[in-house]
Amino acid sequence: MGARRESELLERDRKAEHIQLALEKRMQSDRSFWDDWAFDHVALPEVDWAEIDTSVSFLGRTLRAPLLISCMTGGTGAAKQINQNLAIAAEQCQVAIGLGSQRKALEDHAQARTFQIREQAPTVPLIGNLGAVQLNYGFGIAECEACVSMIGADALALHLNPLQEAIQPEGQCDFSGLLARIGETARGLSVPVIVKEIGCGLSGDVGRALAEQGVRYLDTAGLGGTSWARIEAHRAGDPSLGEVFANWGVPTPESVQALASIPEVTVIGSGGIRNGLDTAKALALGADVAGAAYPFLDAAVESPEAVVARIEHTIEELRISMFCTGARTIAELRRTRLGKKTPK
Repeated sequence: MGARRESELLERDRKAEHIQLALEKRMQSDRSFWDDWAFDHVALPEVDWAEIDTSVSFLGRTLRAPLLISCMTGGTGAAKQINQNLAIAAEQCQVAIGLGSQRKALEDHAQARTFQIREQAPTVPLIGNLGAVQLNYGFGIAECEACVSMIGADALALHLNPLQEAIQPEGQCDFSGLLARIGETARGLSVPVIVKEIGCGLSGDVGRALAEQGVRYLDTAGLGGTSWARIEAHRAGDPSLGEVFANWGVPTPESVQALASIPEVTVIGSGGIRNGLDTAKALALGADVAGAAYPFLDAAVESPEAVVARIEHTIEELRISMFCTGARTIAELRRTRLGKKTPK
């Protein structure tokens, strides 16, 4: 077997293993940082339930609710059906959707089909994805444009994942000079660039550095959701290493607050969002859109109808949160009082 073919097979096995491990509860965070925050209950909201409007504009399109099915998977057989189920549901519910890293589809064009879901989601924002570190391993604007054209993307997410790469057996760890290359890409790409973490969060300092380079979309992907330290340590045969770094990173609520203070930046609050109440809290702390992956992944393994049901339930929970805080619109929700609970 040729070295390239062997590499492709190993990569597809890795992607499939990632899906299986990400579905396991033991790979999730031990706590929800959203539980540290609470809204003031408004017993007299002076709002008609029928007037509540959850719609927002995102990436030049109108969403029924400020929800993003966060970037998850691709590049393996199981991922094709998962992505199609997610896309069908995103289109029906009119929410945004992201895809997993497209690197393997650039290296093995046969894998492009596992990412191509524009037919199932023709009218909603679709976000492509590539590891930012690939800009240090031979990829440039041409490869980023190829990711965009491959799926008809409205934006391209460049993900930052130093902890994952450090633990991952196949990790690529040259992050030197990466900020400037991200900036060049953001200024030169035909669609907006979104820079996101994958579970350890973006700090205010990193967010400001990226904004100075021209990045206008930042996704927290903070601490509190799926632990890629645990997943990669399991794959490396050293679970104890994953436990050492399981709580490494910026909790999502803190990341949202830090990034929301940066002028002219659209903030996607993701990381540990499990329901519509978490979504409402992320928006009240300054996020423009909330993203989630794990709650939709297990549903997507089942069917598009299961994903639709999960999205609809999340939107219902968001509406209840708005109703009980007296917010008719998402703009009003962002002005509601959300306080941090006093530790007992």
